[in-house]
Amino acid sequence: MELTKQQYEFALSRIEELLPIVDDSASVVDRSSVELSLLSEVVIEYENTHFPIEKPSVAELIDLALEENHMTQKELAKEIGVSPSRVNDYVNGRSVPSLEIAKRLCLSLGITASAMLGV
Repeated sequence: MELTKQQYEFALSRIEELLPIVDDSASVVDRSSVELSLLSEVVIEYENTHFPIEKPSVAELIDLALEENHMTQKELAKEIGVSPSRVNDYVNGRSVPSLEIAKRLCLSLGITASAMLGV
């Protein structure tokens, strides 16, 4: 059975009501705890169907990591041993790093290998 948008919005609203009531000490068989768990599953399923999140590209990963690390492309280039123009190519999607450079990017920027490989 597929949820309608109205049902989804009702579930979200009910979850907001339940969150202050259910805490870590609540029993797993507590009525509110069970309801929160079931509604959460329903909302997750709806969101996965209607609002799928695509995996970021290598360019997006590098750009975001640069911002999060308060690092410039020039600083990154120096750290990983490539030219600033090469980093710019990675950030703009004009070039994909080799495995060795991808490893250096992961280590320098704190990007997981699985994210870099898109898995």
